[in-house]
Amino acid sequence: MNLQKVKLGANNSGAPGKPGFMPKAKEGSSRTSGLVTFELAVLCLAWPSLSSRFFVCLANPLSSEMQLGSRMEKNDQFLQTLGKKIVNKCLDLNSCGLTTADVRKMVALLPFLPDLEELDISWNDFVGGNLPSITQQMHVTSKLKVLRLASCRLTTEDVQALGEALEMIPELEELNLSWNSKVGGNLPLILQKFQKGSKIHVLELMDCALTSEDGAFVGRLLPKLQSLEVLDLSINRNIGGSLNSIAQGLQSASTLKVLKLHSCGLSQKSVKILDATFRYLGELRKLDLSCNKELGGGFEDASAPLVMLKHLEVLDLHQCSLTVDDIMSLTQVIPLLSNLQELDLSANKNVGSSSENLLSRLRFLPSLKSLLINNCALESETFTALASVIQRGHLTKLQKLDLSYNDGICDAGWAIFCQNLWFLKELTELDISLRPSHFRDCGHWFRYLLCAVTKLPEITEIGMKRWTLPASQEEELGSFDQDPKRRGIHFDHGGFR
Repeated sequence: MNLQKVKLGANNSGAPGKPGFMPKAKEGSSRTSGLVTFELAVLCLAWPSLSSRFFVCLANPLSSEMQLGSRMEKNDQFLQTLGKKIVNKCLDLNSCGLTTADVRKMVALLPFLPDLEELDISWNDFVGGNLPSITQQMHVTSKLKVLRLASCRLTTEDVQALGEALEMIPELEELNLSWNSKVGGNLPLILQKFQKGSKIHVLELMDCALTSEDGAFVGRLLPKLQSLEVLDLSINRNIGGSLNSIAQGLQSASTLKVLKLHSCGLSQKSVKILDATFRYLGELRKLDLSCNKELGGGFEDASAPLVMLKHLEVLDLHQCSLTVDDIMSLTQVIPLLSNLQELDLSANKNVGSSSENLLSRLRFLPSLKSLLINNCALESETFTALASVIQRGHLTKLQKLDLSYNDGICDAGWAIFCQNLWFLKELTELDISLRPSHFRDCGHWFRYLLCAVTKLPEITEIGMKRWTLPASQEEELGSFDQDPKRRGIHFDHGGFR
């Protein structure tokens, strides 16, 4: 080993009792080994993260160097067995099926990675019950910026150990504990070490069985997370009751860009609570309120503050039981979100009978790339309004269009739509599948669809499940598929009947 002396001070005169003192020995004297030992001890004190690797060298440097080489070889073999390697200071063991023995090998590996910045061991069940052995090594991975522990079956002991260890990684920017039910009821034990000025940018707690008390704690914690950009509390149905506290905390989260409250037990009243918060979230890019079935009716008199979200790019309101009045209110607001790129109103049946004006006003969204309105009971008149917007040269940036499970559209409506489809030059995905229980003949509009597809340079996927083709049209499709210029286009029909 080539070990250099560590200077403890400016003085290096060798005088005892002064900073920089280093005992000297003549070459070949019996004190030489003692000097090496002293130098190594000082090195370990100067860099604690190295001590676990080299402290054993005090006894026999040559033997320890061999042991170190053997240990590193075993570490390499461990990673090779998993088909993994450390890339850009990142150790990604996500979904590797780690066993208890593998977890022990990973723990032995960590002291060799003092510069590690990202550790992902998500979706490994046997991490659960073994996390304390990992957190005990956090002091040697103090530069860690990303820690992902999603779906690890963490136990109560695990989450307690994690809470004690988090203060040892002050550079942490991302923490993902999603899909660990024992986090619920224990959230304060985990996150209580976060202090004001914390560097956390991303906090993901999806499906953690959070309690109403946990939700209230999140509200008190948010003012301390001045760098927070992503907050995901989705699929925690009990936090709706503590939304007042969360919303109060969000007023201090001015840097927030993504807020996910999917399936959180939100109600009509929740919309009004959140509306009062939107004015403080000027940087928000994504808002997900989907799958809150009690939300319907909440936008009737409270959608206006959405306009405050000037930079909003993604709005997800699918399966929210939106009422006719909700749609009318959103019709006034959504067109004002000029930066909107993704809009999902799927699985809201009232969209079908009341969205004609909304779809016609999509012309005011020049950046829209994804429009999902599947299972909305769209009517032919509504559908014609969408075709008209396309025909006038709007929605030219659209890449994904999902119109599936809208079985009430007549053949004439499909014909008008397919005749104008070719205007969407950037479209890559189109889904017009029927619902599983419904089969129907394509009609003459299928020829218009094939013609339009030949003029769409980016299209790759067309969903047409449960549409039936007569022999003549099936032959047309067969000829289309055999054309080498169009082999990149996949018609997902599940086997035409």
